[in-house]
Amino acid sequence: MLLDIRSNCLLKEVIKNPNISSNELAQKFNLSKRQINYSFSKINDWLYEQNFPQIERTNHGYFVVDPSLLKVLSEKENTQSVDFYDLSKLQRVHFIILMILTRMDALSLAHFTSELKVSKNTVIDDLKKVKDIVEQHGLEYKYSRKYGYVIEGDEFQCRKLLISITNSIWTADQGKEKIIQISQLSVDELEEFKNRLEKVEASLNLKFTDEKLELMPYILIFILRRIRKGHHIGSFNLNYNEISGTKEYLATEELLHDFPNVSEEERLFITLNLLTTNVYWSKEEIDKEIPELKSALSQVIDNFEKNTFIFLKDKEQLLQKLVLHMKPAYFRIKYNLTDTNDVLDDINKNFKELHHLVKKSVKPLEDLIGSAIPESEIAYLTILIGGWLSRQGDNISQRMKAIVVCPKGISVSRLMYGTLRELFPEFIFLDSLSVREFQQYEMDYDIVFSPVYLKTNKKFFLVDHFIGAEEKRRLRKEVMSDLYGFVPEVINVEELMGIIEKHAVIKNKKELYNAIQSYIHQGSNNKLENHSIKNPNLCDLITPSTMIFRHSVRSWEEAIKLAAQPLLKDKSIKEQYVEAMIKHCQSDPYFVISEHVAIPHASPDEGVNRLSMSLLKLRKGVAFENYQSIKLIIVIAALDKDQHLKAFMQLMNLVRNEQDLNKVLNAQSMKDLHEVLKLYAQE
Repeated sequence: MLLDIRSNCLLKEVIKNPNISSNELAQKFNLSKRQINYSFSKINDWLYEQNFPQIERTNHGYFVVDPSLLKVLSEKENTQSVDFYDLSKLQRVHFIILMILTRMDALSLAHFTSELKVSKNTVIDDLKKVKDIVEQHGLEYKYSRKYGYVIEGDEFQCRKLLISITNSIWTADQGKEKIIQISQLSVDELEEFKNRLEKVEASLNLKFTDEKLELMPYILIFILRRIRKGHHIGSFNLNYNEISGTKEYLATEELLHDFPNVSEEERLFITLNLLTTNVYWSKEEIDKEIPELKSALSQVIDNFEKNTFIFLKDKEQLLQKLVLHMKPAYFRIKYNLTDTNDVLDDINKNFKELHHLVKKSVKPLEDLIGSAIPESEIAYLTILIGGWLSRQGDNISQRMKAIVVCPKGISVSRLMYGTLRELFPEFIFLDSLSVREFQQYEMDYDIVFSPVYLKTNKKFFLVDHFIGAEEKRRLRKEVMSDLYGFVPEVINVEELMGIIEKHAVIKNKKELYNAIQSYIHQGSNNKLENHSIKNPNLCDLITPSTMIFRHSVRSWEEAIKLAAQPLLKDKSIKEQYVEAMIKHCQSDPYFVISEHVAIPHASPDEGVNRLSMSLLKLRKGVAFENYQSIKLIIVIAALDKDQHLKAFMQLMNLVRNEQDLNKVLNAQSMKDLHEVLKLYAQE
């Protein structure tokens, strides 16, 4: 009989550590008492077949291992041959790359056939795949009689490929043993570097994850081999002060104390690998090393709460966990050392919507690092936040998920999206989409809100672009009745406070009121209301100084350029913003919001310096797409998604009021026009 993987692992652990108890063994391998008993029953059956003494256990759960068994199995473990017969094609390709990158001797076909136990033709076919993978990393694969098979190119990319391949092989079945054999590693050398890394842990006051502590000796030995072979890292794009000022740099000096010929660049590269190694515990305050990291992650949590209307409990503890994870991720992302991982596949299969919402929340991190965060790194954040949600009893998969589909352009759709999120804090709002985006949307959702009829097999609710107070009440009643059969009562915080005062002593009424309000509305509604108070009115942004009156223009492009002149003059926008508006108008006809009014705009990152608006009024209208008489062109330059919405809502109300819109269109002076805008400042 053959031992299964679990029984084999348990036997190896007991041989290596005979003093371990059943409870410790169960805890280490996350097994139940029943599973331990079952495995040792199979182990003893196997030992009996091999004519070896069986393993007994005491009443206190300790193992009694015959000394002769310890000797025989220890020797067997040290001389055990590794099976290369069942490798897949990709695994063979990985081993060939590993051999080329790490072996000191010149390699020929004979080396590969001998080590991998396959035919010459199989290796020749595998080498084609080697060439493809190597070229994907911007490297070159060559063969010469003198040097054998080599991989050439930028050494940073060679190291990145080497680390990725080693990690992939190491996690496979018998991966460590296969790497040792095929790369001709010494077990003593690996043990020596593991001991050095444990000293590094002590000096840094942290603990690397078990997996990384086991893997790092392989990586370090391979790097030092390449250095001895003459493959030196060049000057790569790194912040010298940021890396050389870390404790990890001092730890690298200690790690390489007997390697005097390792250059400064190589020491920085090895330091970078220490910095990117995952840790599960740290005594040091990581936020002191990257001061802005904690603040950025705090904003990520805030964004997630706003995106989901879920109030995260014990946020300081969650923040510390995120900081601990993100320090190595920070350096991985910044120096392009992130690798793909299997976790992402699992996330996309089981936590797709949560991953999507976390991804929408990470912009503060991207701003800090200066680059987009790879999907694989976001996957780890998803796991951490998902675990925290489970701990507090929240499950996004059980919440209703909604999308908003609006064909009327960016500002209108954002306004709808924000209004509906406030109206239905019970739902998770995934996205605001155009009709075309909706037709290709891949997320799983339950509800669709839209001002136009859409073909969908999910719950659909038709809503107006601009939802007034009466419409909000009607819509909420309709939706909640349709989904749940009843309309939940709105909790009156004032009445609740009165009940509490009758039965308890309140030390701070204001703080209690705010805490209850925050809990009921998941911390989002109040923030939105307070934020809107600070937002400027329409008449504050469109003033006589930002208005232009003209008889006519030759084209809508000229109209946009002319309307933008006041904002260019006071440096509210850059020239590129005008070009972006014209480009967007060509592809999106929904900038026209009524028969006579158009609102050209672009994204904040396309040249906006500060929140601003300007207005062009024409006596003779200009054609915009299918609209033949546009007489008001209002340029909107927004810095974010929210700050301009108060003014924008006032503009929408003005446009819907035919009498006031006619006053604007017929205004004889800028002052008269501005007086009409002032009427909407109270809304």
